[in-house]
Amino acid sequence: RRPASVAVRMEGLSVDYDTLNRRANQLAHHLLASGIRPEDRVAVFMPRGVEMVVALLGVLKAGAAYVPLDTKHPMGRLGLILQDSQPFAVLTVDSCVDELPALAMVRVIVVDEAQGDGAAIAKHAQDDPVLSLDERSLAYVIYTSGSTGSPKGVMIEHGSMGHYLAWARHEYGGEDAPIDALVSSPLVFDATITSLWLPLISGGTACLLRDGQELEGLEAHVRGGARGLVKISPAHLLSLGRRLQSAGASCEVEVLVVGGESLPASTVALWRGLAPRTRIVNEYGPTETTVGCVTYDATALPPGASSVPIGQPIADTRIAIVDEHGQPVPQGVIGEIHIMGAGVGRGYANREALTREKFLACEGPVDGRVFRSGDLGRLTAEGVIEFLGRNDHQVKLR
Repeated sequence: RRPASVAVRMEGLSVDYDTLNRRANQLAHHLLASGIRPEDRVAVFMPRGVEMVVALLGVLKAGAAYVPLDTKHPMGRLGLILQDSQPFAVLTVDSCVDELPALAMVRVIVVDEAQGDGAAIAKHAQDDPVLSLDERSLAYVIYTSGSTGSPKGVMIEHGSMGHYLAWARHEYGGEDAPIDALVSSPLVFDATITSLWLPLISGGTACLLRDGQELEGLEAHVRGGARGLVKISPAHLLSLGRRLQSAGASCEVEVLVVGGESLPASTVALWRGLAPRTRIVNEYGPTETTVGCVTYDATALPPGASSVPIGQPIADTRIAIVDEHGQPVPQGVIGEIHIMGAGVGRGYANREALTREKFLACEGPVDGRVFRSGDLGRLTAEGVIEFLGRNDHQVKLR
């Protein structure tokens, strides 16, 4: 609708939707000409920047699934992920090539415009590729360590990703309003799904912070009068709040979406004093259930509360609190959080036994799969869910 609008901004560089789309299409055609097929994986190994966004869109437009790699991770971990995911190719930039582990049979595509494979990519057509994908097609694979320390790939399909983003667009912005957001978290954390993709599906602007400038850049962004959405961890939210408080600065951000850890009530109290008009949403969800599946509007937290609930399930999602036998527990009793609905992922790549253990067949009002989160919770008399930490099969449910 607005091809000249700014899609991505980073420091002094701005890229409009038309340019971003054309460049992503050229990369997609390059991948298709190289023989890529649906369900193939493509690893993305580069710092936060415009090239990263082009790479992600190009992979999806080619019908493949992206596998984010962290440029700060040691080569040993990167090697394990590459061996497990068996990517069709690794997309990177010239400055990162030497940081990749040397593995046989791994194709490396350097996407820089002025060097590497950039010249070949730029020769491809700029029109949208025509593909036959559906909601069961694989969108991305994010590797998490879990309690074992061994990386395991969580497979998320287009239907699950689209479900979360459609809900988040309505919840955080509205059906027609563009959403601007700050992208400050690593791509390997699915929290970035919120801050990167919401702007791009709504006509807003994704403002990218340079790697290593997360806290300083975040403070400058907020103090500069930015509005829109910021996705942030509780620890960073507390640090940012203290910095703003000591500087006597204000905050005009419209919504803070907080996730990744438990949100302390004291942090909410600090921010209610700093930014009384800012909405604070506590968003809970394992990577296996696509970013967020339970939310609580923390701006409604009663004064003097000792903890912040994770809230209630989002649309087309159902939560059960169960005992060690898989039976629902009464209100107020501690149990394991089981998650059902549209956001539950496909399972773990190359981990059939673990997938069978953690992803169960779902019977009842919500079709699909059940994910056993391993997290402890309970339902309060007010109908909200409290998160009580990890179980890891060591705490007897009672």
